[in-house]
Amino acid sequence: MNTSAVLLALLQIIVMILITPFLIGLMRQVRNRLEGRVGAGVGQPWRDLRKLFAKEPLRAPGTSWIQAGGPVLLMVSSLSVCALVPLISTLQSRLIPGDLFVVVSVLLLGTVALALVGLDAGTAFGGMGSSRHMTIAALVEPTVLVAVFALSVPIGSSALGDIVRARIVDPSSIISLVSLLALVALGIATIAETSRMPVDNPATHLELTMIHEAMVLESSGRDLAWLELGSWLRLGALLGLIGSLLLPWGMATEPKLLAVLLGLVMLAAKLFVLASLLSVTEVFLAKLRLFRVPELLAGSFVLALLAVIASYLLEAR
Repeated sequence: MNTSAVLLALLQIIVMILITPFLIGLMRQVRNRLEGRVGAGVGQPWRDLRKLFAKEPLRAPGTSWIQAGGPVLLMVSSLSVCALVPLISTLQSRLIPGDLFVVVSVLLLGTVALALVGLDAGTAFGGMGSSRHMTIAALVEPTVLVAVFALSVPIGSSALGDIVRARIVDPSSIISLVSLLALVALGIATIAETSRMPVDNPATHLELTMIHEAMVLESSGRDLAWLELGSWLRLGALLGLIGSLLLPWGMATEPKLLAVLLGLVMLAAKLFVLASLLSVTEVFLAKLRLFRVPELLAGSFVLALLAVIASYLLEAR
């Protein structure tokens, strides 16, 4: 079982590396078509990565090892999240603890690494972006933790694989009030964590409104490639987690080839559907003013907290 779980975790990492750039390309293409533009095609992110990996990074004078190590740390964090979150299979091992608290901690590690990259260059925009990024993270990480914890209360386990398996066995839990509140809160937190609309606009380069782009302004070449791919993997992993909690059917619950293949197909379908819906929603949303973002995130935390309270009340009955 442990060997199978480790192999499936490695498979999840490989699949996410291959599929995530196309996922970003699909999101851009959907948005371009809805806005009346042709777009560069779903393969453009892969071409951008290939170009960036072929270039030597240029680093500003006075920068430390963080400028080179931060992007790699973000990438390692993102790959770890892809291995820990149940995307294809619900199998777990002691070597890969898919515990909720472990996943949130690994996410926070990548968040801090990205913020340090923005601060290390010593530019005004990098510092501004990192400050905004950590302010948002202070509200997002607890929301992710509390939202998924609400779903773990009925089964008495914080392991994500156990939560997904319980939802497969009991489909009624998916359409419950607790599930609705938790998934809405998790969705808002995912948007904020990955710098999507209305919290941040990934397509803008207007300095006064940037968050993610402000932190990577001084990065180039391979450093920028690691930062971009790491950020895309975080988005794919969080969307995959929402898909696994919302539609858990088709995931492999035992190490059989057909079950794993079905899990791969279901993962790709859920990711592309959720990404397309997110892109369509972004077209009709305006970016929030920076001082209104904490209000949105505080609202998502309240929804997650209500989900926990409702879960305990229903359990007491």
